[in-house]
Amino acid sequence: MKNFLRFTALVLWLLPLAASLGAQAPSVQEAREIARDAYIYAYPLVIMHLSRQVATNVEKPQFPLGPINQLAHARSFPDASMDIIASPNADTLYSSMNFDVSNEPLIITVPDSGGRYFLLPFLDEWTDVFTVPGKRTTGTRAQTFAIVGPGWEGELPAGVTRYDSPTASGWMGGRVQTNGKADYEAVYKFQQGMKVVPLSAYGKPYTPPKGAVDPKWDMSPPVDQVAKMDAETFFSLFAEGTKSNPPHAHDYPILDRMKRIGIEPGKSFSLDDQPNAVREALEAAPAEALPRIVAAWKMPGTSVNGWNINLTGMGNYGTNYLRRAAVAYGGLGANVPEDAVYPTTFTDADGEPLRSDRRYIVHFDRGQLPPVRAFWSLTMYNDRQLFADNPIDRFAIGDRDKLELNPDGSLDLYIQRESPGPEKESNWLPTPASGDFSLMMRLYWPALEVLDGSWEPPPVKRVD
Repeated sequence: MKNFLRFTALVLWLLPLAASLGAQAPSVQEAREIARDAYIYAYPLVIMHLSRQVATNVEKPQFPLGPINQLAHARSFPDASMDIIASPNADTLYSSMNFDVSNEPLIITVPDSGGRYFLLPFLDEWTDVFTVPGKRTTGTRAQTFAIVGPGWEGELPAGVTRYDSPTASGWMGGRVQTNGKADYEAVYKFQQGMKVVPLSAYGKPYTPPKGAVDPKWDMSPPVDQVAKMDAETFFSLFAEGTKSNPPHAHDYPILDRMKRIGIEPGKSFSLDDQPNAVREALEAAPAEALPRIVAAWKMPGTSVNGWNINLTGMGNYGTNYLRRAAVAYGGLGANVPEDAVYPTTFTDADGEPLRSDRRYIVHFDRGQLPPVRAFWSLTMYNDRQLFADNPIDRFAIGDRDKLELNPDGSLDLYIQRESPGPEKESNWLPTPASGDFSLMMRLYWPALEVLDGSWEPPPVKRVD
């Protein structure tokens, strides 16, 4: 009997120690740090959920909106009247699709592009690119592939390539090379040849269903919706999202930390269930984390001749959760650098802001044009990161334009408000009527010299 009592006492003494070894309660400071980091970790999943809600709240596709598992195609480049999307693109026409493969795979058929460059990046719900069919990876011949959800174990038809999505839902933001407005019809033909059907309808007549429209749904920008959320709404939405979109395999360290403040993927969350110290930490998290996310988006990558270039931390993020959240905030759908690099500048060679009433030249030495396998361009934006009206309706210039080289093989691009003269207008990129501006290069399928940093974009030199 005495031995039994001694054994019982020992067990009772060890229980608190065992508990502390398994999931030690955090200090007040630790709770705040974990809550802040949990918000940063969760941010992309919440943004993707809200983006899907907004983008699919329509009956039929009308770019950029479209019902779930249905493609929506852009039919034209934006112009100076478009003020919804920052940093618009005058190089490619987009094809967008929010997908859900929780019930069965999707079969996607892509026609032969005839050598035309395109890419179809698929993002999981955490915003990581997990596959990119297109000219760089799979070539341009006709192809058929399936997007398969987690845990699916069925058989695919012969000849269908399988891509496993890490999550049940996600987004595809495709781009098709478009060589000016005269090229629209050829791109339309390619877009119309793209087909998406559920596996159960493959090889059969199929009419996509109408989308369900909820008139009460908030259609404001997702980043604005998140900015207004309290902690209870944010973390509850995140927890629900993890039930069908599991974390990545390398996320265990952050998951273990979040468990200490009551957040576990796959389980519902209630702020009221948490101890006072944890509740206060979670309530403080949005105000502590969101400014860090915004600041991380504004932080430049590598600075070269006044251009900011990001060669890492785009498209695939590993455990760099702050970078992932920052891109979800300001550049949702970013490509991996192997597909596109975007040098950007707001200043000239002397570090002065680019002003529309000044004249500049971007000079490329012979043999130093952007080394790309697809194409490159230089785009002009006003002080709101939008296109601006100009006399020749030109918002971007690049290797698909009829550029005039200098006698020595070098190239000068004229960045100014007034025409540089008839003999130079082929190389003219007009500045806005007023205010500051910025320039963005787009380097599609960049060569190794871009990716390893050995090629550098030339400075923007003031000439007046």
